[in-house]
Amino acid sequence: MDIKADQVLDCSGMVCPEPILKTNMTVKKMETGKILEMIGTDLGTVNDIVAWAKRTGNELLGTEDKDGKQHYFIKKTK
Repeated sequence: MDIKADQVLDCSGMVCPEPILKTNMTVKKMETGKILEMIGTDLGTVNDIVAWAKRTGNELLGTEDKDGKQHYFIKKTK
């Protein structure tokens, strides 16, 4: 995936709900239009991040598995 993130948040080793809580706090501090790459290892985060994006109105641009970790690319839309 060729998405350039403006900020990276490494949530490796964290379990639900911590990755979503940290993602939410980080995105709130970012400027609209910026992209966050959140890295996680908890497989439960896959469904959680989709639900969070729908609920908050932020855009999940895509996900990528790399080196045994999931990379989520989130664009702040408001």
